[in-house]
Amino acid sequence: MMSGSVNRVTIIGNLGKDPEVRSFANGGKVCNLRVACSESWKDKDGNRQERTEWVSVVIMNDPLIRVAEQYLRKGSKVYLEGKLETRKWQDQSGADKYATEVVLRPYRGELVLLDGKGDRDSMADDYGGGRGEHQRPGHQSPADLDDSIPF
Repeated sequence: MMSGSVNRVTIIGNLGKDPEVRSFANGGKVCNLRVACSESWKDKDGNRQERTEWVSVVIMNDPLIRVAEQYLRKGSKVYLEGKLETRKWQDQSGADKYATEVVLRPYRGELVLLDGKGDRDSMADDYGGGRGEHQRPGHQSPADLDDSIPF
C-alpha cells in the first residue's frame, strides 16, 4: 500500500500564441503559455477525426522563463513537465472563479524545445530539437564536442 501521491503532468504540444511574460515590482517574473495537445483517429466510417485540448501552463522558474522569452513563438513544439495546480480568485462581482493549470516551479519543472525553431540556425543543435533528444540549454551533445582534443 502506497502512503503518498504523485502530481506530475507531462505535455507535448504546440504553442497557440507567443509566450506572455509579466514582471512584478519585486523583480520576479511569470510566463503564461497556451499549449494545444491534439490527437487524431479514424472513426468507424474511416473518416479522420481530430480533437484538441488547450492546456494553460504557468512558468515560475527564471531560467525557463528566459528560454521561453528568447526561443518560443506561436507554433513552437514543446515538451513540458510540471504539476497541476488550481488557483482561486474573485471576479468584480465577488463570484469565486477557479483555474487549473500546469505549473513549472523552480527545481520542479522542465521545458524542452522539440522543433528547433528560433532566432539562431544552431538552436536545434543546442537544444537537441532537430534530433528528438531531450537536452537542456547549455548542455552539449557528443556531436558538438571538438574531436581535436588530445586525450
